Parts: sequence; structure tokens; C-alpha cells
Amino acid sequence: MKIATWNVNSVKARLPTVLEVLAAMDCDVVCLQELKCETDAFPYLELEDAGWTCAVHGQKSYNGVALLSKFPLEDVETGLAGDDEDDQARFIEALVMAERPLRVASLYLPNGNPAPGPKYDYKLAWMERLYAHAKRRMAEEDAFILAGDYNCIPRDEDCWDFSLWAEDALGLNETRAAFRKLLWLGLTEAFETLDGRAHQYSFWDYQGGAFAKDHGIRIDHLLCSPGAADRLKGVEIFRKARELTKPSDHVPVIGEFED
Repeated sequence: MKIATWNVNSVKARLPTVLEVLAAMDCDVVCLQELKCETDAFPYLELEDAGWTCAVHGQKSYNGVALLSKFPLEDVETGLAGDDEDDQARFIEALVMAERPLRVASLYLPNGNPAPGPKYDYKLAWMERLYAHAKRRMAEEDAFILAGDYNCIPRDEDCWDFSLWAEDALGLNETRAAFRKLLWLGLTEAFETLDGRAHQYSFWDYQGGAFAKDHGIRIDHLLCSPGAADRLKGVEIFRKARELTKPSDHVPVIGEFED
């Protein structure tokens, strides 16, 4: 089973590219972020025609997350518990009904800039809610994956020049500490565990020729519970997606798991 996470940066604006990348990756489950469309405006028809079952939690112009699956999806949950006033569409989770069912979440963690400030406070509070959710899932001892755009640079070597990002919300010590706290629950970060090479990126800004210069950062991650990590066989950053016409500024990260 191949499971990918990908911030598409507007699913409707980039639909031809999205369909091309989905076909090229040949995954079983794809977690999308930053849809930038309401749930009812999601391009269900085109994706269902391509063989996908879709679960969507959208929001007009901003945010939005989805799960695409070649298997049936059950027990779909939207939103992250812990703040009844939070109406941002940043989390969706479902049980993928493969031969060996696996719970998969697509998440779009807040950017947090400018930091310090209210947006950064929201980011840290959201990460604490994610921690509480992961802790509950760990207690259930089911296999699960928290996949998404974490807006966190875990290590200095996950950035082309960390000195330029050290004061950014993606690189601040508090952000990285909250990310490590998730891992200390017993979660496995797929890329770091199976590859771990420095200067392998999943995001390049559109400005300043960043992709051509390889001035990127790695902020898209697959975090696996012990039951999912035991099935983890491989990981790939699908860099060629950035070379296509009208690409997202992110590329997919793909994990391969035993069926």
C-alpha cells in the first residue's frame, strides 16, 4: 500500500496537474491539504472518474483537507477536538478499509507567522490539540498515520540555509519542540527513519528561482504509529511534481507500507 501526503495549493486551480501527479504516483491513499475550496465545490466528479473515493473537509479560499482512497472509507471525522470555536478546515481522518484496515489523517498545521503573535499562539495550541488526539489514538493501539503539511522544519539540515528560517514560525524552537513531543509518544517520522539524508526538500517558494537553486525546506511529513511503522517499507519525496506545468509549491511525500 502506498500512502502520500501533498499540499496541492488549490485543487481546482491546479486540477490538471493534480490528476497528472496522482496518476504518476500510483498510490492507494493520498492526503491532500490547502484545497482552497468549500466542500461542495471540490472536484468530486473528476477524481471519482479517476477511481478515487473522496472524503473532504473544505473551506472557502483557505485551508481545506481531503482523503483520496482506492479503498472504501469509514468512520470519517472532520476537525480536531479541543476547541469548539475553531472553524478552520485543517483536519480529516478516516478508516481505510484495505485488507488490513489503517486509520489515516490528513492535516494542515497552521503556518503561525508572524511570530510571536496570535497566529503563532494558535499554531502552538493546535499542535497541543494534535498531541492530545495522537495520545488518544495511541492508547487505542490501532495502526494509524498522521500525514500532512506540518509547517515545521524538524532539523537544521531539512533546510537549505537554516539561518534564514531560525526566527520563522516554521523553525522556532517552540515549534520543533512541539513536533518532537509528538514523536516522543512513540510515533515514527517516515522519511527521517528510512532515508534521513540532509537537504531533501518538499517545498520550494515560487519566488527567486528557489526550485532551480534547490533552496527548499522539508515540512511535509508522515508520522506513523507503531502498528503502521511496523509495515513501513519505503519512503520517497516525489520531486518531479514540481517540474510540471502550474505546480504546487509542495511535492508529495510517499510512504510504502506492507499490505
